[in-house]
Amino acid sequence: MLKTEEDVLKAIRQDKWMMEVLGAAARLQLPDFCISAGFVRSKVWDVQHGYMRRTPLLDVDVVYFDASDTDEVTEKKYENMLLQMIPGVPWSVKNQARMHEVNRMPAYRDTEHAIACYPETATSIGVTIEAEELRLLAPYGVEDLLVFRVAPTPLYKKGTSYHPIYLKRIKQKNWQRLWPLVRMEEIHDD
Repeated sequence: MLKTEEDVLKAIRQDKWMMEVLGAAARLQLPDFCISAGFVRSKVWDVQHGYMRRTPLLDVDVVYFDASDTDEVTEKKYENMLLQMIPGVPWSVKNQARMHEVNRMPAYRDTEHAIACYPETATSIGVTIEAEELRLLAPYGVEDLLVFRVAPTPLYKKGTSYHPIYLKRIKQKNWQRLWPLVRMEEIHDD
């Protein structure tokens, strides 16, 4: 059972596939990069549920911040480079210096700020590797993730203009189907 941020890092360190994926992304030397969202969340929930097999990921979200080149073509070039390194991984590379426009939000300051603007606290997490050391980016900490709580981040709380997006996402994702211990918060739009 994972109880702390260090436990999460240890679980990732012990996962050969995750370390291979992180290593491939690190070789691109993207500025302010991490692999975020489901890459970490799914690992934690799989471990917490005692699953021996990895829950398949729809994508592996490599995010970075480079204001000097916000061309989407560059992201596709990086995706292709990663596919050459590890074929079969559903790579998704996104420069957070442009994603605020896609998400219709004010500009992000850096990658961690972008992750803080994800809809759910349990998804607002990333892992990076720097000088052989893993580090989590967890703007809201890891408690919600560790106890299976899906709650909106401040931008998506009830009463905000983004709250309907949160509600739609948690219905679409239906995480409880895969991980029965997951609990949703603020699921009704009263």
